[in-house]
Amino acid sequence: MNQSDVMILENVSKSFGEDWARESVVENLSLTVKRDQLTAIVGPSGCGKSTIVNLLAGFELPDEGRITLEGKPVSGPSKDSLVVFQETALMPWLTTYQNVVFGPQLRGDMPKNELKSAAESIIDTVGLREFRDKYPLQLSGGMQRRAELARALINQPLVMIMDEPFRGLDAMTRQLMQEFYLRLCEQEARTNVFVTSELEEAIILADSIVVLSNKPASVREMLQIDLPRPRNLDMLNSTEAYEYKRHAMEILHEEAMKSFKGTDTNSDFLEAYSRRA
Repeated sequence: MNQSDVMILENVSKSFGEDWARESVVENLSLTVKRDQLTAIVGPSGCGKSTIVNLLAGFELPDEGRITLEGKPVSGPSKDSLVVFQETALMPWLTTYQNVVFGPQLRGDMPKNELKSAAESIIDTVGLREFRDKYPLQLSGGMQRRAELARALINQPLVMIMDEPFRGLDAMTRQLMQEFYLRLCEQEARTNVFVTSELEEAIILADSIVVLSNKPASVREMLQIDLPRPRNLDMLNSTEAYEYKRHAMEILHEEAMKSFKGTDTNSDFLEAYSRRA
């Protein structure tokens, strides 16, 4: 194992359903998550991205292949690989501060003074000092996302897994969260896996992008993103960013079209699509 490798997936496959109607969702998938880098995962709609998140986090175990974290098999959920989901998981009856400290308090693995200091520092980092005593329903969508990040960060995970965390936010809030998370990643130098349906989001955040195939998901291509850091959203207007997007879009379009093959109706769709202006 290379010292820069934190998480490794080797020939991982996962299926669901009864034997007589079993569906393969992930097939022979291999990838490596590098230390202190952000690895983005993109793929066609319905290709199996959520299943990959569950496998990375230990919520599901592979049928075949292996997943290791720092050389040890991933055998279940752990504070070393935490997920920030699409939907908020903040507990509505707890304040921002109480939500942030909930995990370490439950485990009892941090002294009270150390936990208090760490929580206040992280709440400051995500810009919620004035909202530490507010409840989730009193926070905007962007603030809730930042509170979710703080709740995960305090556990010092080896890998932070982001499952389309900004999906559902309005366009302006999403852009602000992208800028915020970009700065946070560059300052904190953490190991991240960021699943997204937005190519531009992946390009501006990531060190590398894993482009998945259509279901069953496997790695179609790995793109290295060589935009200089520190980055800003204006870089998306550069020739380099455009080329990354164009290339990834070609792959995703090719993979997405595979899901339309098979029936007369779908054949008609493909023929019409190929003739588009």
